[in-house]
Amino acid sequence: MRQRRETPSSPGQRFVVVCVPVCACSKHEIASLFYSIFSTSTDPDELLVEIQQSEPLITESRTEQVRELIHRLQQKQAHNGSFSLHQEVHVHLLPLTNVAFNKSGSKFITGSYDRRCRVWDTTSGQQLLSLEGHTNIVAAVAFNNPYGDKIATGSFDRTCKLWCAQTGSCLHSLRGHSAEIRCLAFNPQSTLVATGSMDASVKLWDVKKGKEVATLKGHSAEILSLCFNSVGSQLVTGSSDQTVVIWDVASESLVHMLVGHTGEISNAQFNWDCSLIVSGSLDKTCKVWEAVSGRCVATLVAHTEEVLDVCFDSTGQLIATASADGTARVFNAATCECMATLEGHKGEILKICFSPQGNTILTASSDKTARLWDVQTGDCLQILTGHTLEIFSCAFNYEGDTIITGSADNTCRIWRCKDEA
Repeated sequence: MRQRRETPSSPGQRFVVVCVPVCACSKHEIASLFYSIFSTSTDPDELLVEIQQSEPLITESRTEQVRELIHRLQQKQAHNGSFSLHQEVHVHLLPLTNVAFNKSGSKFITGSYDRRCRVWDTTSGQQLLSLEGHTNIVAAVAFNNPYGDKIATGSFDRTCKLWCAQTGSCLHSLRGHSAEIRCLAFNPQSTLVATGSMDASVKLWDVKKGKEVATLKGHSAEILSLCFNSVGSQLVTGSSDQTVVIWDVASESLVHMLVGHTGEISNAQFNWDCSLIVSGSLDKTCKVWEAVSGRCVATLVAHTEEVLDVCFDSTGQLIATASADGTARVFNAATCECMATLEGHKGEILKICFSPQGNTILTASSDKTARLWDVQTGDCLQILTGHTLEIFSCAFNYEGDTIITGSADNTCRIWRCKDEA
């Protein structure tokens, strides 16, 4: 048996323990339970007793080992150090379009208007690879995390290219779209890459063979975002036609068209256990949808201008929204209540993400700064300054101790955490 702890609705409320048979849990469900069981305020001895009561395999001989594991996980979750500038990398001559880490954060990739992609060493700031071959703007880039041995790039030349992340050799050029490629994503197994295009279609490609697997048609305008769920069984897409579509990957079919927004979709994502989808729109709202039924369970009306980005935390229990009104919000995904308002930016917030530990939010803004925020209180913890133009991209590495910010000033800044004593 494994324990699942329901998230408390208030900070002082105790967790409710629910026993779940291990044999009934899929891999992603076990991971979700693992993430949700810990809190920085949890008493390790009390938790250890509860684990022993529900799991007979945790014998007395393993007590100290489990206690130490709990302590280490709490230390990791309580990652609250400040960040300092580690490297400033001048990446391209023409404007930068996108940046992305590999899983460990040891490398990052940049795309540009100069038609090139470049891979960089995070520690030294040195260029490792230059990926050349596209004939127009490179709009989308991604590593096939968690593996990190391949890179996908999507371009306005209507092609997607797959590259070896070690050598920089082009493995496949994927041709088939009739208009520019705007977004792409690998599935979790790294067997497929999906591309979204201004031709209103999504294509699925076999990564190993470099062949088209399927063309998904249902939208009536360009695809602006796409995201696989955590097991790779479904894909969600957002479009300027104001709809969100859920696709079944195995049958290559449209499952649900989610209608309700009155503006183009800025982003749409699944939560970790694949039960919910959040969508953000230029209509100033976010909507939360049931993935199975396609039913809209809530409309989050909190912003006064367009919602430019949305995301779940790693457990799927929290939602963060970023808006052109200069604020961000944190919502409880279960109750859809606003938990915190993040105020302080002097311009549009273009990107938002949670730290892997889930206790911090990172935002990037047109005011040339990025900010770190406390999830529970909404307090600004730190302002990352130095860019001279808007910051349109930001991300944590897997450990949460390194941040990358990408700016229209054609630089990326790498920030490293200095743990507080």
